[in-house]
Amino acid sequence: MVFQLGSSLLDACVLGVLTDGDAYGYTLTQQVREVIDISESTLYPVLRRLQKDGLLGTYDEPYQGRNRRYYRITEAGKEKFKFYSEEWKEFRDSIDGLLKKE
Repeated sequence: MVFQLGSSLLDACVLGVLTDGDAYGYTLTQQVREVIDISESTLYPVLRRLQKDGLLGTYDEPYQGRNRRYYRITEAGKEKFKFYSEEWKEFRDSIDGLLKKE
């Protein structure tokens, strides 16, 4: 994709994935990467920042002798996602209005 991805849109994408349920880091990264070309090294700092901001919580679960860190969206994260969704719709409609001129 030729369009640049801002941090707010990336945050919204991560929160959107987690509205469907908790996910561990690798799975979360893969789900976001299905839509956005982004590296794991870019996504993990986003996860830490969202956690620091109280939008995500974490917990560890054992898996094959190791721990997996799972991320879950908090109530504050759900509210932020709702805000991002509304803002996205307005932005998308504005851009569509500009691009659909014939």
